[in-house]
Amino acid sequence: AERGVEVELVEADLRAYEPPAKAFDLVLVLYLHVPAQERRAVLARAARALARGGTFLLVGHDLANLGASAPGPSDPNVLYTPEDIVRELPDLRVIRAHRVTRRVALDDGQAVAIDALVRAVSIPA
Repeated sequence: AERGVEVELVEADLRAYEPPAKAFDLVLVLYLHVPAQERRAVLARAARALARGGTFLLVGHDLANLGASAPGPSDPNVLYTPEDIVRELPDLRVIRAHRVTRRVALDDGQAVAIDALVRAVSIPA
């Protein structure tokens, strides 16, 4: 409030939620792991929800984690790469799309997790 920032939190099933078009300056998609067809639909709606010049940020478990000791989904059908996500955001201008690593504490030590990170902005009309 001090900085004039408004935050709207919505709890919904992303497979059915239809956000208002061009309504948000920032859309975050964090660790969304559903089958690719459902993910593409969610991402299309997320992209449409961005206001002109708005930022889209996605972070999630990368397909490269498969078979590694890092926690996360073990079903390849719900994992993705930054390149997968970029292809699914044709109407956004991609600023950054790459893999990032982070250390994860496990009961028996540590692991390195690999995440897909994609930052994009809406293309002004």
